[in-house]
This record gives sequence, structure tokens and C-alpha cells, in this order.
Amino acid sequence: MNPSLQNWLTTSIEALKEQNLYKVPKILESPAGGRVRMNGKEVVNLSSNNYLGLANHPKVRQAALDSIEKWGVGAGAVRWIGGTMSIHQELEERLAKFKNVESVLVFTSGFTANAGCIPAVLTDKDVVISDELNHASIIDGVRLSTAKYKKSEGYVYPHKDMEALEKILQNTQSFEKRMIITDGVFSMDGDIAPLPTIVELAEKYNAFVMIDDAHASGVLGKNGAGTTSHFNLYGRVDIQLGTLSKALGVVGGYIAGSAALKDWLVNRGRPYLFSTAHPPMVAATLIAALDVMENDPEPMRKLWDNTRWWKEHLQEAGFDTMGSETPITPIYIGDEAASQATERALWDEGVYALSISYPTVARGKARIRTMPSAAHSLEDLEFALNAFKKVRDRMPALAGAR
Repeated sequence: MNPSLQNWLTTSIEALKEQNLYKVPKILESPAGGRVRMNGKEVVNLSSNNYLGLANHPKVRQAALDSIEKWGVGAGAVRWIGGTMSIHQELEERLAKFKNVESVLVFTSGFTANAGCIPAVLTDKDVVISDELNHASIIDGVRLSTAKYKKSEGYVYPHKDMEALEKILQNTQSFEKRMIITDGVFSMDGDIAPLPTIVELAEKYNAFVMIDDAHASGVLGKNGAGTTSHFNLYGRVDIQLGTLSKALGVVGGYIAGSAALKDWLVNRGRPYLFSTAHPPMVAATLIAALDVMENDPEPMRKLWDNTRWWKEHLQEAGFDTMGSETPITPIYIGDEAASQATERALWDEGVYALSISYPTVARGKARIRTMPSAAHSLEDLEFALNAFKKVRDRMPALAGAR
């Protein structure tokens, strides 16, 4: 390796370690579930997005096996060249019906869906108006566009501040198009966007709305259809991003909206144009997961039963859950070193709960982020709660004092 590059990498990694921002991922050695084997140890896993437990659902697993026999293991090409199979088309039709929209286009991930959609629908005559806590994939998608977007120029509003949003809309009427973009459920705080007010303001000032529903998919709305369903705003949200990698338990992302939007993205969405299609097995397993979501209410019921139990008992024990409204349940610590130490102490007690710190959240806002799911038993959650209490008793930082 070039010596200057090697020196820069070494110095940069050491700086991360000194700031308590360095991470080493643990290795999952078992199927995704409430209890897993990681790094040779059995632990209760509170850091998975497998909300409904579908990643290891028997019907989904069987669909994967059956699809390999029928379709093989790869699509063989970029989708527009010849990699779109009828199973991919079936998945998009099912998702469009599920989301109650005209059309859906599937991408290889939620991140690439944002990177494909946002630059494709915006020009240098447009502006993006964004919540300050939007996900990194939104931020990167916006940066790839030529639209105006910078916080320093007044186009980012404080988190969920609707008065600030209206002022920005009033001050940006000279732009050709104005996109308001927000997470549906904010991935680090677990709160829900005030979508009804956002939509009303967009309609009042002739802007359009894009919502990233990654953490609302399978969690909010009818059968888990997301935030638009949760607030009954069908037909009033122009662009919806959904994920296939969290509650649905497989991998991928999609853009839901009008037929014209899909047609444009097929022609101008760069990650779609230049990425090989999902293996057909992925599409088949996602269709099976959708079948479960739409026809079996038990996983979503159990997810919310576990979520309510977890939040209630954490709060009774004095933990600060930062106003979370969804299964995403952060436990505030603040200091990055204390947060990493808490993660290590919980691991020693048999609980995997990740420390989240800068740059994922602001400096000094570190927290342990927990995710109860339908895959957890009550015994799992009781075990984890006791571990948190033990760690708190010997580590006062976990008490959540601000």
C-alpha cells in the first residue's frame, strides 16, 4: 500500500479510538432471532431490525428454497438490460397494492433507493427542505443531487419544528420545485414525523413530500403499510421510500408513487440502471413475507406488546427513553466513552445492545439503542431488563441524567 495512504489510515483510526468512536462489528453465528449466538456467546439481541421475526420465518425460508429450484441463484444482468424477471415484476405489483399506490420500483437496498430517487427528480432549479435528524441515506441522496439543500443556507428545519418548516416554505417560493423530505420514524430517536402537518403545509405552499418509511414499514399502519397508512394520508404523499431489509426480513428498498415516477426512475435512477438485479430468491422470499404480514396479525401484535412492555418497564426503572414512540427505544447516556463502556458491560451480562454515537448522532448525545421485536419472548426481555439494572447499579452514567 502507498505509504501516505497507510499513514493516513493508521492515524485516522487511532483518532477514532481516542474519541471513543471506533467500532468493531460482532459476528452473528446463528439465524437472526431474539436470542442469537455472536462471537461464540449466546446473547439476547436488542440490536436487530428484524421487527416481525420474518428473517427466519418457516414460510419465508421455504419460499427461498422453492425459488432456487425454479429460478436459480442469480438474475444475470442489470434489470433494464435483461435482469428483470417475472418474479421481480410480481413483487413490485404486490408492493404497489400493499402501499395503495400506482407503481413501485424496487432497488437493491433502501440506501440506493434514496440515492436513485432524490437526484433523479431534482435539478439545480430546485430545493430540498429537510428535517435535521433525517437518515444518512437521505442526506447522501440529497448531496448527489444538484438542488439547494444546505443547513447554512436555511433549508434544514429543526427536528419536527413545523413553524420553522413553514417559514422555509415561505422563503423558497422562487424555486421551480420544492421537496420536503422526512423520515417517517426517526431511526435513532424512535419518534414519528408529524406527517399530517407536513402534508398540509406542502399543499398550502405548492411543495411535494417524500417520506422515508424504512422504520415504519411493518410497524405502523394497516398490516404495517407505514406512516401514510397510519395517518390515512393515501394519495397525499408524493414519494414513499420503503425498506425490504427490516420488518420484511430480507433485503432491498423501493420507491412507491405514481406510474410516471416509476417510468422516470427506470430511465434515470442510476442505482437501478447500473446494479445487477436482486437474486430471484430475494423477490420470492419477499412475496412470502408480504403474505405473512397481510394475513397473519400475530407478529405485529407481538411486536407492539413487547414494545409496550419494554418501554414501560425501562421507564419504571428510571431509564430515559428519549420520547420514543415506536419499537426503536434509545436509552440516553450522553458521553461517548460511558456509552461504549455500557455496551461492553451489557455484553458481559449476556445482552447485545449497541452504543450509538457521533457521527450517527450529535456529539454528546450517545445512547444505547434497543429494538424489541416479535422474535423476543417475555423471558428474553426480562433477562435484558435485569441486565440493564445490574449495569446501571455499578455505572451511574446509565441512569440517563441530562
